[in-house]
Amino acid sequence: MASEYWKWKFRDVRPEEKVELTPAQRRKNWWHYHKWHIVIGAVLLAAGVNIALHVLGVGRVDPDYQIAYVGAVPLPDGAVAALEEALAALGEDCNGDGRAAVQLNPYAGGGDAGADAAYYTMAASAKLTADLASRESYFFLLDDPEGFQRDYHALRRLDGSLPPDTDADWQSCCLRWSDCPALARLDLGEYEETVLNQSASGDAQELFSGMYIARRGFWTEQTCEHVEACDALWDKITKGANP
Repeated sequence: MASEYWKWKFRDVRPEEKVELTPAQRRKNWWHYHKWHIVIGAVLLAAGVNIALHVLGVGRVDPDYQIAYVGAVPLPDGAVAALEEALAALGEDCNGDGRAAVQLNPYAGGGDAGADAAYYTMAASAKLTADLASRESYFFLLDDPEGFQRDYHALRRLDGSLPPDTDADWQSCCLRWSDCPALARLDLGEYEETVLNQSASGDAQELFSGMYIARRGFWTEQTCEHVEACDALWDKITKGANP
């Protein structure tokens, strides 16, 4: 009886006819259900390609010269970039990657950054120690050369000799920036940036003028990369200097 009832109830109901989609509709429908798979796959593929290129060194410009900045506060990025570009113009392509490049490695404390100052100082010291151990930086830009030489004893004398462990004469190992005509003539322009959440602006040449430059001393046969080219650049930037 129930079966007859349902037959009567749905007597006018007809099964839906299968709709034939056009090619454009099929593509739109497929994209609706698979778009996120495509997007995620593309992102993963791009990340994989980027990692592979980085590992293989494709498109990467490695520094020919490295400078360690050791100071109380960080340097503005604009001033750093200007210095790297100006010094690179005086150097050469030592590693054959197509351009001369200078990299400044910052090892700065926290200055007056309050409670975080100790953290900045500790982190900078750890990174500097790693730099010295791996002999990355040949040049040093210092705001306290006396303290640096006392703590690390890593600088060579201006005449190229190596000071003994008991030698505290840091003056023989560095030059004031403003006493080096080649450095004082560099066109570094102006900078205006935020450093440690504080606005900083001024003349980059003036920023560096009170600092000291020095070069790494090597007490073993192990040296930094391209040491001969580094020596040549040192001679250029210190030519005519007044010790």
